[in-house]
Amino acid sequence: MSETDGPGRHVAIIGGGFSGSLLALKLTARRPDWLITLIDPAVRPGRGLAYGACEPYHLLNVPAHRMEVGLEPGFQAWLQTSGQDLDQALLESDGSLADAFLPRRLLGDYLQDRIAEVRPAVEGPGLRLVRGEAVGVLEAGARRGVRLMDGRQIDADMVVLSTGNLPPRAPLPADAWLQDHPAFVPDPWAKSALTDLDPDAPVLLLGTGLTMVDIALRLADEGQRGPMLAISRRGLIPTAHKAGGVWAPFLAPMLPASPLILCKAIRQAADQARRENLPWQRVMDAVRPSIARAWQSWSEPQKRQFLRHLRPRWDVHRHRMAPRVAARLDGLLKSGALTVVSGRLQDWTRQGNGVAAILIRRGGAGAMTVQAGCVINCTGPRSDLEGLPTPLFLDLSRRGLILPDRLGLGLESDDCAVLDAGGRPSSWLYAVGPLTRPALWEITAVPEITAQLDRLSLALSRTDAPSTADLAETFVDMGAGI
Repeated sequence: MSETDGPGRHVAIIGGGFSGSLLALKLTARRPDWLITLIDPAVRPGRGLAYGACEPYHLLNVPAHRMEVGLEPGFQAWLQTSGQDLDQALLESDGSLADAFLPRRLLGDYLQDRIAEVRPAVEGPGLRLVRGEAVGVLEAGARRGVRLMDGRQIDADMVVLSTGNLPPRAPLPADAWLQDHPAFVPDPWAKSALTDLDPDAPVLLLGTGLTMVDIALRLADEGQRGPMLAISRRGLIPTAHKAGGVWAPFLAPMLPASPLILCKAIRQAADQARRENLPWQRVMDAVRPSIARAWQSWSEPQKRQFLRHLRPRWDVHRHRMAPRVAARLDGLLKSGALTVVSGRLQDWTRQGNGVAAILIRRGGAGAMTVQAGCVINCTGPRSDLEGLPTPLFLDLSRRGLILPDRLGLGLESDDCAVLDAGGRPSSWLYAVGPLTRPALWEITAVPEITAQLDRLSLALSRTDAPSTADLAETFVDMGAGI
């Protein structure tokens, strides 16, 4: 990356959520002589979807100590002087801030404060915030940069794609009339998506993962009285975090090994943990450092096998709920306010202002008809970029600057350098966060993203950066429980 060296360089980062904001802060700290432009439609970047569109009862899925990102002051130190009400979280964690499950919005507040402390760059080097939507990139001879929807063009030496989690894809045929019916909510996180709902009308939730949990809790908090029914292919809901115990990492010596062999080893370890009166959650924590290496060792057919047959159970054990969230969800289930079924949505017909949906239950249980005042897509963020109807990715795809992976997980990349349609790594276009999932599989949690951003910010800012092992090896060195 020799062409990135020297004073006066300009890096444009598209996306001001967690990944983009943190990268901007780290690059500004490493190279105060550079101009770092953070582009986002939000008035104040730093939140993104994960830490912006949430209520106080939407909690971080991991304890506070795992949310440290290498900034000063640290997250926990900031919390202690922020004046935030932490009583409920501290009560749950026996007074330990490090082990507390906090409201998600607090991490967004923390990042916004860090950005506000950095003097904005009006002229010359520093961090500059640009409010706008990127719709394309510039690449004409030596000129590179970003085009905005309002017509502005921002010249830059390097461009980083940090668009984070993308809006969900509706699990419906493209020509389904339900797509355009007012009873269908395609993106529950969109502004005003859940306003004006009839609280007495039944609700059908498509998906049973963490998005469903968030939306069910929100509806209940806002006075939903009609029954809620959630459906997914297997009807699995996320499991809960549980404190206590230690389990040593154990997968690394087994690699390379197939998905079936590794999942069998994990189940055996979980059984052993239970026999030793230890939470199985510690086994999953011990697995995390080896996930990227395991993923990279699999062939494409093995990856497809994992995604189709093993991913649903992996997700509910790996992406867990805070104890308070799990307790509230359990209350909804026990009271009958929420019912979860396994199956699929087969057909639907108009019924007044709502929908009559026909569900085919799994295991030969037969069909059931559900009356719903609204149908909410809770399938989670989209990752398949093929045909994504957003101006930025349409432009990048049309010009052959990106290569969506064949598994529908994101963009092909090489150590964050985006691969073009011919499979060649770019010298100026990079991607971070969930977009780089094809290379690493799990790159959505704060510790992994932080490690990725540390590595990229060092590589971009220094031509004499020492050669290091690939990022998958860095995850191994982070230790269990990240």
